[in-house]
Amino acid sequence: MKLVFATNNKHKLSELQNMLGNEFQVLSLADINCQDEIPEDHETLEENASQKAHYIYEKFGLNCFADDTGLEVASLNNEPGVYSARYAGSSRSSEDNMKKVLQRLDGVEEREARFRTVISLIIDGKETQFEGIVNGDILLEEKGKDGFGYDPIFQPKSYDVSFAEMSINEKNKISHRGNAVRKLVEYLLK
Repeated sequence: MKLVFATNNKHKLSELQNMLGNEFQVLSLADINCQDEIPEDHETLEENASQKAHYIYEKFGLNCFADDTGLEVASLNNEPGVYSARYAGSSRSSEDNMKKVLQRLDGVEEREARFRTVISLIIDGKETQFEGIVNGDILLEEKGKDGFGYDPIFQPKSYDVSFAEMSINEKNKISHRGNAVRKLVEYLLK
């Protein structure tokens, strides 16, 4: 089955294709010649994922899915949340975003956080959503070089390494996106 993943983020694409294996052919926005800046201007992950999936389905008529992910830090009132990608400004710099979180948590002992992903799948016009969550803590400093986004400062519960210190396979087994994708695959294989 061919499915369009409404992203051009190479990290997300490789993570996802790694998880789906040969069951599905995942096409990126570039693969369908979509150069559009897809809107995501809602206040929740659920609404943004839905908006992106509907945009692709309505414009291209292709079965697709889209995700939205947020890092939710308990002591920051669940910020950055839906604004995770642009937390430090419109440049969307992962480094700046991490620095802002670390600065806001400077001197704060309570560092519990979670990553949450919502995937909206549209097949033949019918939408279904899947959620994945992983709980952890924000580290005092960046650790590791792999991964992307906030991975170097996020340490999942029961682990002594950050997401950025894990292999892609290790991360996929426990990650928020991994949890949501497993639900998606289970649904698609029914």
